[in-house]
Amino acid sequence: MTSVASGTLSALIVDDEALAREELSFLLQDFPEIEVVETASNGIEALKLIENLEPELVFLDVQMPGLDGLGVISKLREKGGPLPHFVLTTAFDQYAVEAFRLEALDYLLKPVEKDRLAESVARARRLLDERQKEQEASEELTVAANASNPAMRTKLLVRANNRSLIVDAQDLVYATIDEGIILVVTSQFEGQSNYRTIEELQSNLDPHLFWRVHRSFLVNINKIREVIPWFNSSFQLKMDDKKQTEIPVSRIQTRRLRTLLKI
Repeated sequence: MTSVASGTLSALIVDDEALAREELSFLLQDFPEIEVVETASNGIEALKLIENLEPELVFLDVQMPGLDGLGVISKLREKGGPLPHFVLTTAFDQYAVEAFRLEALDYLLKPVEKDRLAESVARARRLLDERQKEQEASEELTVAANASNPAMRTKLLVRANNRSLIVDAQDLVYATIDEGIILVVTSQFEGQSNYRTIEELQSNLDPHLFWRVHRSFLVNINKIREVIPWFNSSFQLKMDDKKQTEIPVSRIQTRRLRTLLKI
């Protein structure tokens, strides 16, 4: 998820009314634990920003033309993968039941009161700290389990140009998923993998070498050509493939990047 200053939470504000976005941004300035990394004016824009920036918290207007707030959550849940916490905002309270059915963190009525906003921020801080601890523990268990796995793959089958090629796993530059297809990129060519998910591919590779830097990308740390500062203190990785692909690093993995490279 998008990297911001240490100890802060990245947030996205989504509302079709510019004044509402500005008012909420102004209120959040009094909460140093929150940094608003971007705003969106509609549901389609929100989907793209959530996928690209991976914010930890999204303040989401319920009523918007086209794709509304509840529709945004539903579409993200259909795609699978980790989701940010959502705080729904609206001038009406009839959506509360549906909001909590979709497991929204909180539900704020407009105009948003600072005291109620403080409750939402505190709840988000507590839940995200718990999620971070659980994820770190899970990653440590996965590394330990995979390190002792004798079936760890050293070869990969890659389908390219109507051929089935066998490549050394260490030659993999990165892998990504697009519309349910795992794309494998080496320094010389790219093709499709027979794995169904990034998680499945990752579990069969050396965890010390292959790093899930973003929900959609798995990279070989030995194939990183350059670390590029991006906006809001985040980074992108320029990879050592023919296209020199630039891959975003999520907020949580940015912490690992800083540790790994002493940034």
